[in-house]
Amino acid sequence: MASVALRGVSKSYGGSLPTVDSVDLDIAQGEFCVLLGASGCGKSTLLRLIAGLEDITQGDLFIGDRRVNDVPPARRGVAMVFQSYALFPHMTVYENLSFGLSLAKADKRVIRETVTAAARALHIDHLLEHKPRSLSGGQRQRVAIGRAIVRQPGVFLFDEPLSNLDASLRAQTRYEIARIHRDVGDASTVYVTHDQVEAMTLADRVVLLNSGEAARRHGSIAQCGSPLDLYHRPRNRFVAEFIGSPKMNFIPAVLVEASESVAQVRLAGGETLAANVDARRLRPGELITLGIRPEDAEVQTQVQHVVREVKWQERLGDATYVYLKSREDDAPWVVKLPGTASVAPGQRLPFALPRHALHAFDAQGDAFERRVELTPGAPRNVPPSRSAASDATHVS
Repeated sequence: MASVALRGVSKSYGGSLPTVDSVDLDIAQGEFCVLLGASGCGKSTLLRLIAGLEDITQGDLFIGDRRVNDVPPARRGVAMVFQSYALFPHMTVYENLSFGLSLAKADKRVIRETVTAAARALHIDHLLEHKPRSLSGGQRQRVAIGRAIVRQPGVFLFDEPLSNLDASLRAQTRYEIARIHRDVGDASTVYVTHDQVEAMTLADRVVLLNSGEAARRHGSIAQCGSPLDLYHRPRNRFVAEFIGSPKMNFIPAVLVEASESVAQVRLAGGETLAANVDARRLRPGELITLGIRPEDAEVQTQVQHVVREVKWQERLGDATYVYLKSREDDAPWVVKLPGTASVAPGQRLPFALPRHALHAFDAQGDAFERRVELTPGAPRNVPPSRSAASDATHVS
């Protein structure tokens, strides 16, 4: 079992800008680390650098205590699971699982015991005599994972392994991957995905990668931390917008005054709000952007509220997402309500922006430090009746 360390690792192709730029990252033994980002941010390239499938342009890579820049993939002690499964179609499940051990000329009894144990753990022991064409997508993915497990590597590498599965199979296979990581014990796991749900549910630590101009200006890593760190304390607007579905609402405002723990701001409609952030690096009158997550806006309250018109709603059973007309731009605000809530287009809905739930960002998108203890919020209220909301006299 092994840790992984990257020291100033970069990868460039020809004379172009680096795809991966000066990455410093430590992945502890036994850690489940997820590389998250949009297409083109370099997350798969970073994984391939660890695997040895790409050469490092600059920097050093260590697996355990060994520098492996020039070590071939087969000798790095890693096993990779690809998005495309990469199974041999003419071989049975047993033969696919045992292929690597057979190449290494392992004892046949050891191969049989190892393959049988891995198949049992993945619930595919009844499929050992089947060929890949007779398997479902989820079963094929489990075979691909099993092929990695039997090698007993120090590091598991997953390259978007759930992209080809439907929604129900993705949820099931996420559970299987989490269980396998737990059962294997001290093996480190590096997992690439563009799906934030996978990152939030699987990771001990998330590494969110920049792309394009942001990567050139700020480096490849936008923020690295636990899933809840990125969710509740995003370093900048990009992180806040990328993590969370629906994404965070952003509200332009002007700073009125700021102390160490509270910023007073004014919205375009004249409403004055407070946020528990330290915005003292700005002067009164400078632009600021507030952020609030859909589940943190509270309907039917007299505390720090605004009124907006309902554009439409999405009823999902367990929750209702209400889209509200924004005065500032074309992007609607989104508020999450209980699944029993119902509103109508055109209804004017009063809702609160609690000071402890607000984020704030400067004109460059950098976050102000939040001055709150992150504790579970109070139960949310159901919105008022349509007639009552329509007659509301709150300031808008």
